[in-house]
Amino acid sequence: MSAAVLAFAALVGAPAGGQERDPILVPAVSQQEVQVRQGFTGTELLLFGAILDPRGSRAADGYDIVVVLKGPAEPIRVREKERVGGIWINSESTAFRSAPTYFAVASSRPIDTIVDARTAAIYELGLDFIQLSPGGAIDPEEQARFTSGLVDLRQRQGLYKQDMDGVTIEEGVLYKARISLPSNVLTGLYTAETFAITDGRVIASAVADVDVRKVGFERFVEVFSQSQSLLYGLLAVCLSVFMGWLAGRLFALV
Repeated sequence: MSAAVLAFAALVGAPAGGQERDPILVPAVSQQEVQVRQGFTGTELLLFGAILDPRGSRAADGYDIVVVLKGPAEPIRVREKERVGGIWINSESTAFRSAPTYFAVASSRPIDTIVDARTAAIYELGLDFIQLSPGGAIDPEEQARFTSGLVDLRQRQGLYKQDMDGVTIEEGVLYKARISLPSNVLTGLYTAETFAITDGRVIASAVADVDVRKVGFERFVEVFSQSQSLLYGLLAVCLSVFMGWLAGRLFALV
């Protein structure tokens, strides 16, 4: 597999007419489609590829690789809890118009040794640099507090993660990273963006897609609930009533 990637990279990376070109990334993913079935316990993706220097030969030493895997974005409201009279209640809250449902970063070295904070913020290289869109005017300090809370919550859920030593580079040209998807990931199109960095500058980037989708009965239920929402809701209510009645009858017989 690696030999095929390298051969293809050498073919597309060779400069034409003796002119130099920017480095070329050739990314690939072990699974372009992740099927979510009943009992799905998660999976591990292998993201790999090759990078060639402007001469079309294998890259020289000094390159770093950062891989960012993001799930589909969704609007979300983050609430802050406050303890009043010994009881935790919801207090302040803020809404974000767009927040990735999944976010993982793997790099060949710690991000702060590869790029400065400004570059990391531009390319979202790390959990500290996730770009969220607030739903309205919000104080910067308050936004930072709620962003930190959202990141912490999703880290504990296994949906946000970073590995500062998660990318290995072999022979100065082939790279690979392993990123796990937990069982609670949402379906949708995931994007794996790879960055080649040298001297603190992003010199090349490439994107590969991963489609996470439900199959089998789970897929049927998902499609049915979206296309026939009213009927789906009525059936859900009827099933709940029936199960409650059945449970009552069984307890009455005991």
